[in-house]
Amino acid sequence: MPLPNPREAREALGLLRSEVSKVVIGQDATISGLVVTLLCRGHVLLEGVPGVAKTLLVRAMAQALSLDTKRLQFTPDLMPGDVTGSLIYDSQTSRFEFRQGPVFTNLLLADEINRTPPKTQAALLEVMEERQVTVEGLPRPVPEPLCVAATQNPVEHEGTYPLPEAQLDRFLLKLTVHTPSREDEVTILRQHNAGFDPHDLAAAGVKPVAGAAELKAAQQAVDAVQVADGVLAYIVDICQATRQSPSLSLGASPRAATAMLAVSKAWAWLAGREYVTPDDVKALTHATLRHRIQVRPEAELEGVTADNVLNSLLATVPTPR
Repeated sequence: MPLPNPREAREALGLLRSEVSKVVIGQDATISGLVVTLLCRGHVLLEGVPGVAKTLLVRAMAQALSLDTKRLQFTPDLMPGDVTGSLIYDSQTSRFEFRQGPVFTNLLLADEINRTPPKTQAALLEVMEERQVTVEGLPRPVPEPLCVAATQNPVEHEGTYPLPEAQLDRFLLKLTVHTPSREDEVTILRQHNAGFDPHDLAAAGVKPVAGAAELKAAQQAVDAVQVADGVLAYIVDICQATRQSPSLSLGASPRAATAMLAVSKAWAWLAGREYVTPDDVKALTHATLRHRIQVRPEAELEGVTADNVLNSLLATVPTPR
């Protein structure tokens, strides 16, 4: 079956954002970030306090995209096999059969990923990078597309295990899910007062407006977006500036630069352009780099954050014309 053309795919992705916005109020930037993540075949880390619709966002996106989704609640006693799957002995056949874990899906919600020990967190590394799970030496490919949407609470740290830098680097974007404005929160309450049930998205009016075919066509169109050498150099200059910043103990890696390139192309394509501008690079610089850089402890004591440093660098790195 032929894929939709790029114009049809862009229209479908535009409808996708509108459809999710029906139930996820006041989070337009986060919705767009999740769409960009899907276009780049990446994974996303959603950080926000409880109750800001992180889970609802992922469920609504899967509903509007007709994708299979699973939720995995990360807890201190979760084992790697609970994530990837494991061999189970079948007494009827006297053989070991592989039972697939939750990662065998299209959109995996890894809820509170920092509440499980590093051994279980690391179970996601192979599937995020290689799109496969290796059990007893046998690689088993996971379905395509695959996106891991992990959530974490930035406030409560008791009983948590911070993600190591190597794993944070596997997330294309880190999106901060803020509490809604007063007007948006009134709209949310108005919806609930009218009988909105977040567990029944179909009844709430969220309908499939795109599918795997539209997403694949969009991904191919994003790959074809043109990037001038001056813009490529601009991305490198931003990354090198993080490595030279006195406020940072860890700067952005070359992998971070390739991530900036990918999201810039996706952002440009969503805006209806076939080429990337410096503004496209700036649009998602914070989401792409904030989890890949480390602020020095002495700077943190002075109230400096990763976003503060990125604001300063974007203001000082020369923008190409």
